[in-house]
Amino acid sequence: MTLIKSISGIRGTIGGRPGDGLTPADIVKFTTGYAMWLNNNAQESAERTVVIGRDARISGPMVSALVAGTLTGMGFDIIDTGLSTTPSVEMAVTFHKAMGGIIITASHNPKQWNALKLLNHKGEFVSASDGELILRFADSPEHLYADVHQVGKISYDNESISRHIDAILSMPGVDRKAIAGRNFKVVVDAVNSTGGIAVPQLLEKLGVQQVVEMYCEPTGLFPHNPEPLPENLGDISKTVVREKADLGIVVDPDVDRLAIVCEDGEMFGEEYTLVAVADYVLTGTNGNTVSNLSSSRALRDITEKHGGDHYASAVGEVNVVEMMKAKKAIIGGEGNGGVIVPDLHYGRDALAGIALFLSHLALFGRSVSMLRSKYPDYHISKNKIELTPDINVDKVLELIKEKYHRHPVNDIDGIKIEFDKEWVHLRRSNTEPIIRIYAESQSETTATNLATKIITDIKDIIQAQEAH
Repeated sequence: MTLIKSISGIRGTIGGRPGDGLTPADIVKFTTGYAMWLNNNAQESAERTVVIGRDARISGPMVSALVAGTLTGMGFDIIDTGLSTTPSVEMAVTFHKAMGGIIITASHNPKQWNALKLLNHKGEFVSASDGELILRFADSPEHLYADVHQVGKISYDNESISRHIDAILSMPGVDRKAIAGRNFKVVVDAVNSTGGIAVPQLLEKLGVQQVVEMYCEPTGLFPHNPEPLPENLGDISKTVVREKADLGIVVDPDVDRLAIVCEDGEMFGEEYTLVAVADYVLTGTNGNTVSNLSSSRALRDITEKHGGDHYASAVGEVNVVEMMKAKKAIIGGEGNGGVIVPDLHYGRDALAGIALFLSHLALFGRSVSMLRSKYPDYHISKNKIELTPDINVDKVLELIKEKYHRHPVNDIDGIKIEFDKEWVHLRRSNTEPIIRIYAESQSETTATNLATKIITDIKDIIQAQEAH
């Protein structure tokens, strides 16, 4: 059993003993801490309203009921959006002028996981400092629940996805006429979660008449590992080719990550979702971009080609958003297929990414694989090392930094070492008990070799620690 508390929220495997997994007791505890934080931040005139919503995973109804019951027990009124998407719930918070929101989703994690993603009144993830305060409130012995006359009420909002889609259709750059004119045939893999509701609805409104749905029933029974990585997308790759489709669209369970499959069944590359969308946005408007330290250099290349500046933040959506605001970026996100469009809202949004990507492709006038060939061809090798409790991760990272001190090193989030146009980034995951090691080069072999070299260095350091 696993329970992880981080800037990405409260995430864990369902069941087990309290404190070891995401049990009913833990759900109540951390929701109470969040409610206390809301009370601590509340303005006198603030409406005591919180928006909640969930993806389709099978533990969702249980977790949602506990969250709603706890919040009403703390005196908050609940607006329950039911089956929704992470970006739809984020936008619902501001639509309803709520004090905050909780999205019940473990994003790309397998079905045994669930999580509480915590939002502020702007519909954005709470900051690291606010997250620490929420954890302190959760551990406080001073929990005070509302008396019977102050218990909150629950109402329902079944329009969060359709409202979200309508807002996307009004975004600058979304060209429905061009999309409809191309008569695209699109295959959709929504991993049996809420993307199966949202993506076909969006495509229809964009004028896409030929949609082949795969795993679009929101049962929560994920047919494959739900992280949209190439090794998990064999079914849609074959289907795109068999159906002679123009492209495939893949989203994760809560619809904040987007992967594209080319017409020949090859992967467009999750790193290049943001690159392509940014290229399109920057073609129409000059400006800056932001991605995290683990994202491809390709975005920097494209940004500079358009005359803008690119900035790299620490990993984590809240860190990307903070830097986007500071640098007035007009587009940003993460290399995992997460696209953030500030004109819409400050959150990763696969639906916005789909609308902009299809507009770009429609105006480009040729195939998805030809569009991909426009961009710098970098290769990222993504690896991880499982952690055990006795490993001193901070010491490991410090020793790696010392070993490569002759190269440019960025240590705002783990260690990133630059080798001209190649780099290696190693950091502790926010969501899993692992060290992630990413390496990028214009040669796939070189990227793999760089990552292997760093993994060997780490293992040598760990063995030396264990020997002592």
